Amino acid sequence: MTQGEDVILPRQLFDTSQVPEADRFDLWADFTADTNPTTIDREAGLPFAATAQLIPLGELLLASFRYPSLRLRRNARHIRQADPEIYHLALPIVGFSAIRQARNEAILDRAGFTFFDTSRPYEAEHRTDGEQPTSTICLQIPHGRLPLPATAVRRLLASVVPADQGTGVLLARFLDRLVRHPDQYAAEDAERLGTLAIDLACTALARRADVEHALTVETRERTARLGVVEFIERHLADPDLNPRGIAAAQHISLRTLHRLFAEDDESVAGLIRRRRLERCRRDLLNPLLADRPVHAVASRWGFRDPAHFSRAFRTAYGMSPRQLRAAVTARPAPRGDLR
Repeated sequence: MTQGEDVILPRQLFDTSQVPEADRFDLWADFTADTNPTTIDREAGLPFAATAQLIPLGELLLASFRYPSLRLRRNARHIRQADPEIYHLALPIVGFSAIRQARNEAILDRAGFTFFDTSRPYEAEHRTDGEQPTSTICLQIPHGRLPLPATAVRRLLASVVPADQGTGVLLARFLDRLVRHPDQYAAEDAERLGTLAIDLACTALARRADVEHALTVETRERTARLGVVEFIERHLADPDLNPRGIAAAQHISLRTLHRLFAEDDESVAGLIRRRRLERCRRDLLNPLLADRPVHAVASRWGFRDPAHFSRAFRTAYGMSPRQLRAAVTARPAPRGDLR
């Protein structure tokens, strides 16, 4: 197991390929038994290989797994052996999963999360029909961090929480981005990212159980703000993107929209402008886009007026778009091996 650098979001990587093939399944069983003992069954005669990435987010843990088709059973003996008192919110990325707990059963693919409790017996199956191994993202939440009524939690066990609509979409995209690009975040971001993850998870679960009244005002506002930011990111190329249209799309008032960003150093319009300028700068620095005219780059990211774009770019970066591109193209190419 290896640890990421301190300057980026810390993570642990586990890969069974570090041992001979005959020992890989036992190594995986030992790895999972440390915190969540289960009985694991696999398809006999097939080679076994598994990987895990663990990303601590404060009190939460984000995990991603890849392994062949497996069946797991956790019973009362396992719980007595080790009970971390953790809820799991799991999303299949490749393949499908089935979970049975508390007389409930869910069968799901990447369109839905499932929710279960390590303090109760359960049975789970992860299977793929293709050549790729199954792949799952799992957010592990301590019992004390889920402020929902016990009756609601009971109804949620082994249910499907949609990942293709509402807050579930935001949560799925957020967790997938963290798993795919942990290097884009610093170690100091872990607590903040954990807060965002629990806000999104609590909101998605509360809506599924129809107990949104149990959410704090802070959780509702942070979730709403994240939804706005996500909407902006997906619509930066739309030249008509503006606060009024965003408020309408998010089903909130314009006043509420501005209140969500009241404690920030920039307005909603300022956020749109900054993110558009960042996308333009990225394209101008991309050598594969060197033949694309500057005005086309600006237009791609929602700037209608080339002169306005040039002024805004100079204000943000201290040079014009053309000066930035010229500085990049003037750099000497890396010297190759002349031998």
